[in-house]
Amino acid sequence: MSLIGSIVSKILHPFGSSEAQAAESSTSSSKPSETQAQPSSGGGSAPASTPTSGGTASGGAAASGGSVDVEAVLNDLAAKNPQKLNWRTSIVDLMKLLDLDSSLHARQQLADELHYTGDKNDSASMNIWLHKQVIKKLEENGGKVPADLKD
Repeated sequence: MSLIGSIVSKILHPFGSSEAQAAESSTSSSKPSETQAQPSSGGGSAPASTPTSGGTASGGAAASGGSVDVEAVLNDLAAKNPQKLNWRTSIVDLMKLLDLDSSLHARQQLADELHYTGDKNDSASMNIWLHKQVIKKLEENGGKVPADLKD
């Protein structure tokens, strides 16, 4: 699974739906720029109880019963984490909170997935851009994002 796929899945599918992860994984490897916006928007991997017609453009979270409150999920994870992580502004802390590799190499890989065109060795600029893009992808995939985190 791609890094952005892992981030979206861990936040918007916090209970680890294997069907959602399978759909995320299979679609993110085929057409990353298109499928990231709609990771599980139909196909044979939808659960039998989920209607496949009349779906929304926002992706799997909306199709499975409404949007996921991104802030609530991340605040809950932060409350359970022994480290004080500032997920609201730091891509490194957000990735740590989700138990993902937050190394420079991993963030450069995420930048590649999200088509970052800046200097990946300027980690401060890249990190700010990455955080904004991850928040944007969460919203595109049906997550309810706090207004103060939107551009």
